[in-house]
Amino acid sequence: MLDHLTYTAPEPKIIQGAKQDWELVIGLEVHAQVASNAKLFSGASTGFGAEPNSHVAFVDAAMPGMLPVINEFCVAQAVKTGLGLKARINLVSAFDRKNYFYPDLPQGYQISQLYHPIVGEGEVIVDMAPGIARRVRIERIHLEQDAGKSIHDMDPNMSFVDLNRTGVALMEIVSRPDIRGPEEAAAYVAKLRQIMRYLGTCDGNMQNGNLRADVNVSVCPPGAYERYQETQDFSHLGTRCEIKNMNSLRFIQQAIEYEARRQIAIIEDGGTVVQETRLYDPDRGETRSMRSKEEAHDYRYFPDPDLLPLEIEQDWVDGIAAAMPELPDEKKARFVTELGLSEYDAGVLTAEVESADYFEQVAAGRDGKMAANWVINELFGRLNKEGLSVETSPVSAAQLGGVIDLIGSGAISGKIAKELFEILWTEGGDPAEIVESRGMKQVTDLGAIEAAVDEIIAANPAQVEKARANPKLAGWFVGQVLKATGGKANPAAVNELVAKKLGQ
Repeated sequence: MLDHLTYTAPEPKIIQGAKQDWELVIGLEVHAQVASNAKLFSGASTGFGAEPNSHVAFVDAAMPGMLPVINEFCVAQAVKTGLGLKARINLVSAFDRKNYFYPDLPQGYQISQLYHPIVGEGEVIVDMAPGIARRVRIERIHLEQDAGKSIHDMDPNMSFVDLNRTGVALMEIVSRPDIRGPEEAAAYVAKLRQIMRYLGTCDGNMQNGNLRADVNVSVCPPGAYERYQETQDFSHLGTRCEIKNMNSLRFIQQAIEYEARRQIAIIEDGGTVVQETRLYDPDRGETRSMRSKEEAHDYRYFPDPDLLPLEIEQDWVDGIAAAMPELPDEKKARFVTELGLSEYDAGVLTAEVESADYFEQVAAGRDGKMAANWVINELFGRLNKEGLSVETSPVSAAQLGGVIDLIGSGAISGKIAKELFEILWTEGGDPAEIVESRGMKQVTDLGAIEAAVDEIIAANPAQVEKARANPKLAGWFVGQVLKATGGKANPAAVNELVAKKLGQ
């Protein structure tokens, strides 16, 4: 948790049933595709969007005699993710075969890590609002292969199988049941995504399925969760149901809300919640049964005979740790303490690694608060309006920094700066050269400004009397002077001269 800030935990979400109040308990298993050019046990490409079955090695297709060979880079990415989640790195881990039949699983088993994962216990600090956060404990992270993809909508009579994803490395990040509401669940997934994008271990693209979550939901009476915390007895938490393959933060929240109310209705009607796997239908806004616990596969796990236990050296782990980038919580804390930003502004700027990098370039050697104001309000506002990202911004960090330099030197006013920003957005160019060539420099000659003030005062005697009676009306004269000078007069000088002339 950040040292310079005092956090409090959010209140658990209370859902009112027909007969009593209930609390939510949520745990997530997040599947994150490892950012790697090659698969976990083969050299086949992991590129997205290729022709079906074009990125398939012999080992992926389970051809006879083909043996898996571990991808060291994928192991390093898992270790880096574990370090980013302040988790224990296990120097010895092992792979198991998870046996089940499915058309898009050519081997008839998935290579995973059930008993000896590569990463042990860690934690994630989930920011809910300024000064409010939840600590979510990580139980484990293990490496496993992804399956292929079955396609059912290309022919009315048959299904097709695309094996491009088969063998792609996944990190399964398993949380403890520490999440207490739909908003927290979405914020937790978003925080995981943010951390992994900073680390470069997963691109976090949920639309492509590179980050997806299985959501475990149960309900319990108020106070039951605290008894679980004391005893670690899961029976206090109620029967959980798992919602599979969620790849949208909004849908995660909607599915949890629906599932919680479904379970409450069953219990309050005298029924029993059945532990089962469910799917969420976003069109109907409801979950539906996929398979019950009784119908679940007997996976028959056993150690993979083709893969020796994975042993890594502490020096190798230390080398990865030494090369770690600054993580979002640390960057946010630095923006607050060193640049004087509010926690909210620092949170906005560090939400995406690209945004944080852009801001740091703008703020380098300049006033941090002014840089934050321009990046958040002007740049982000325009990017959102145009549907663009920081990476595709027409205004570079160097150009925006140049605008701030011109404001700081007094060459242009804030109003002129906005006009300059518009020119940079539509035409590009060097800010200083544009200001010089287009005569946009701020008027700082006190004699010229005073002449404009005198002219406005002389032309409006009635307004002068009102302003002398009510000093707040002096702003009218300031506005008129700025209008008369085309917005180029120094506002501070205008305010000072107007006050002086009006005897204020």
